[in-house]
Amino acid sequence: MDEALHIASLVVHARPELLEAVKANLRLLDHLELHRQSAAGKLVVVLEASDEQQILQRIEQINSLPGVLNAALIYHELLAPEGDSP
Repeated sequence: MDEALHIASLVVHARPELLEAVKANLRLLDHLELHRQSAAGKLVVVLEASDEQQILQRIEQINSLPGVLNAALIYHELLAPEGDSP
């Protein structure tokens, strides 16, 4: 690995009646995976980014999608490049 990699997990809460549309819009975003969902409109999403700013921008982008009520960061890990470990 040549550069740092940030892994972030989010819970996205969407209006249940718009869940399929929200999932379709999320699938259009790069470096994002959908992992779990509930009928209540909650989704677990994992992001990969090169820095924290990209994560914050993606959260803002997700929050602005039609049907999304809230996207909240629940986990963040920084994977350092090889040779940079403590």
